[in-house]
Amino acid sequence: MEGSGVIETWLSGLTDSDLLRAAATSVLEPLLTVVGVVLLAFVASRLARRAVRRVVARAKEPSGGRLLELGADTEQLRASSVRRAQRTEALGTLADSTVRAVIWAFALLTALGSVGIDLGPLVAGAGIVGVAVGFGAQNLVRDLLAGVSMLLEDQYGVGDVIDVGEATGVVEAVGLRTTRLRDLRGTVWHVPNGVITRVGNMTQEWSRAVVDVGLAYDLDVDEAERLLTGILERFAAEPEQRDVLIEAPELLGVEALADSSVNLRVLLTTRPGEQWAAARRLRRALKRELDAAGVEIPFPQRTVWHRTAPEGTDGQAAGPPG
Repeated sequence: MEGSGVIETWLSGLTDSDLLRAAATSVLEPLLTVVGVVLLAFVASRLARRAVRRVVARAKEPSGGRLLELGADTEQLRASSVRRAQRTEALGTLADSTVRAVIWAFALLTALGSVGIDLGPLVAGAGIVGVAVGFGAQNLVRDLLAGVSMLLEDQYGVGDVIDVGEATGVVEAVGLRTTRLRDLRGTVWHVPNGVITRVGNMTQEWSRAVVDVGLAYDLDVDEAERLLTGILERFAAEPEQRDVLIEAPELLGVEALADSSVNLRVLLTTRPGEQWAAARRLRRALKRELDAAGVEIPFPQRTVWHRTAPEGTDGQAAGPPG
C-alpha cells in the first residue's frame, strides 16, 4: 500500500532496525486510519447537521395560502406558522439524529476493521440483538413510525381539539411516541401514537357548528324561514360575531319532522375552536327573539286518555253477568 510505503520510508530515516520499523508500521498505519475515519465522520456529521438545519429553516417559512383563501387574520396566520415550526423542528431533530447515528455507526465499523477486528461475528451478533430488541420493542417502533407519519401529514397540532376514539380533548403536547390531550373535565390522556387508528380534528383551519331550531307545527314554514333569516342576519352583524364568523350563517331549511316540532338546520362557519361558543350565543339570540316575536319553541307533549270505571264497581272493571 502507498501509505505503508510512505510510513516505512519515513521510519527508515529514524532507525535501521527492520524489527522496529515493522512494529512501528503495524501500529501507526491503523492509528492513522482510525484518526482519518474519525475526522471524516466528524466533518460529515457537521455537514449533515448544517444541511438538515437549512432544510428545516426553509420548511418553517410560512405559506398560509389555504388560510388566506378562508380570510384568516394575522393571529391565525401566526398560530399556523408556530404550529408548522413545531412540526418541522420535531422532524428535523429526528432526521438529524438518524443521519448522525448512521454516519458514526459506519465510522465505528470502519475503524474496527482497520485495526484487524473481524466484523463478521460482530455484525452477526448485532443482527441477533437487533432482532431480539425489535420483537421486544415493536410497540415502541410502531408508535415512533406512527408519530413520524402524523407529523408529516399534519393531522393535528398543539391547541387542536381532536377525537381519537376513547379520548377527546385539547392537544397539549405532540411527541414522536405519544400524544397528550386534556378533556373537558380536566383529565389528561396520554395516547400512544401507534394505537390511534383514526383522528377527528375539530379545529383545523376552520370549524363549524350545527344548530337545529325546533318550531311548532302550526307555524308556516315559509314564515319560519323568513323569521330565522332575519335573526341570523342581525346575529352576524353583531361586532362580537364579525370577529368569529368566517362566513354568513347558512339556513339549510327543514331538517326533520320530529314528534313535537319542525326542525330547521343552521350552519355556522367559524374560526378554529370558536364553534361551540358561537353556537351557544346563537341559541341565546334565537330564544330571545323568538320569545319577543311570540313564536313557540315546542317541547314534548303527550295526550293521556283516562278511562272511568262503571259506578258501583269500586274502581274494579265490571265482570260478566251472573
